[in-house]
Amino acid sequence: MEGVELGSEFELDITGIAHGGITVGRHEGRVVFVTGAIPGERVRVRLTEAAKSSFWRADAVAVLEASPHRRDHIWPEAGIDGDPADRPGGAEFGHIALPHQRALKEQVIAEAFARQAKGVEVPTITVQPTPTETEDGTGWRTRVTLHVDEDGNVGPYAARSHRVVDVDGLPLLVPELEHFALHGEGDSSKRPERLSLLRTADGELVELIDDEGGDLVITERVGERTFRLAANGFWQVHREAPEVLSRAIKDILTGSAPNDFGHHLDLYGGVGLLGAAFLDAFGPQHLTTVEADRKASGFAKENLSRRLGRRSADPGAAPGEIEAVAAGVAGYLRRTLSMATERERDAFARGTIILDPPRSGAGKDVVRALAQLRPAQLVYVACDPVALARDVALFAEQGYRVVKAQAYDLFPNTHHVETVALLSR
Repeated sequence: MEGVELGSEFELDITGIAHGGITVGRHEGRVVFVTGAIPGERVRVRLTEAAKSSFWRADAVAVLEASPHRRDHIWPEAGIDGDPADRPGGAEFGHIALPHQRALKEQVIAEAFARQAKGVEVPTITVQPTPTETEDGTGWRTRVTLHVDEDGNVGPYAARSHRVVDVDGLPLLVPELEHFALHGEGDSSKRPERLSLLRTADGELVELIDDEGGDLVITERVGERTFRLAANGFWQVHREAPEVLSRAIKDILTGSAPNDFGHHLDLYGGVGLLGAAFLDAFGPQHLTTVEADRKASGFAKENLSRRLGRRSADPGAAPGEIEAVAAGVAGYLRRTLSMATERERDAFARGTIILDPPRSGAGKDVVRALAQLRPAQLVYVACDPVALARDVALFAEQGYRVVKAQAYDLFPNTHHVETVALLSR
């Protein structure tokens, strides 16, 4: 296609799905990444990027042969009929029926392992819905950041841009937060660039201007457990995610219960959600949580220490001990390896390590350091399947294999998926 111009349109058969919520087709032999389509469809696309010789990018603007899995987009402004430049971002699977969304996510996970962990044996990973998922996968998000343009208009950004677009609804939000976001009485005199809104598990609605809120403490609830954290601190955005992930920790360790006399680690621990689930499931343990955010680490110490009020019925069980370390994980592991005594190394070797790294994954240095501690098992919680597969390949080089793995659809109508994997030495 000589002399191609951005904005030009052509027809394309969509043959696959790629990580990131985009589909794949080929035009005259060249790969084209397309938004707004579904594998198996024939669509008309509008070219948005052609700078790279190896691939182009385009937006679907019309469906010529529809997939049986296509539905009306849950966010009308993001639908196929709207100008791609005005479609809000954040619900890139909103035009796909929920069961097929999960099938596509399973395919992305499988392909990530096939490419990044070639030759590493991994059990088949399926994606489970949350227990009370709505029929269309809306109404789950408890946190949102909106933006304010120069004219004071508040809304989300258009997909892949920093331009505010006007919308009549925010369907992924829990209903009371959606109403608050669209009709709440904010302090317009501050003219913020960013508006962060949240709803706690107890129904409190909070508005933070330009990410303020470090001194404001909120309480989140998971079952009968409570967690204190800074209002601008990290917490899972799906209303059910804390409970689902807490249960996942117990479920994946069933049959391989942690050694009561091991030294266990909760890495990238935040305010202690997963560490608390570990303690609730297996009783008082020697647990160290490591988190780079000093304020979150302080809350983790407080939140986890409350777990020691529940004593083990086994009089021979090791007493519980909680440590909270405010440090980067790589630095903590380096110091631990350089200073640990033989007895301490033995305790780590009997221990379980939970790690919930950022989207980029743990990486070579952390994986190699963890392997030197030789823990009996690791529970890896991942929000990015490509990073997980890459790290699993690194763990395989160090003698660890994936024993169990399960994915959870904690982000319906988006391409994101959460995966929990158990690795054993």
